[in-house]
Amino acid sequence: MASRGQLADGKLSIKESVMSEEFIIHIFREAFYTMLLVSAPVLLVSLVIGLVISVFQAATSIQEFTLTFVPKLIAVAIVVVLTLPWIIDIMVTFTINLYTQIPSLAR
Repeated sequence: MASRGQLADGKLSIKESVMSEEFIIHIFREAFYTMLLVSAPVLLVSLVIGLVISVFQAATSIQEFTLTFVPKLIAVAIVVVLTLPWIIDIMVTFTINLYTQIPSLAR
């Protein structure tokens, strides 16, 4: 059941989106979701590379700081370069949606 100002799919309608507590929560929820979506590929690759290197270090008893830092840095740079068009698309979509809701707030 949709509440006042929401459509059946859970999104706020632009006509009904006055600056209310529900609308502010919706904006923050979308911002956090966008942040999580954009940062997930980099964080996941860093996590996997760190785990693989930690297992390797434990198996070989090599405790070198640069052994964990350099591969993570290279992997994160590659992931950022490969996912940058997608990240930009997500951020532009979020920003456009946010800006299209501004006129309905100035009532």
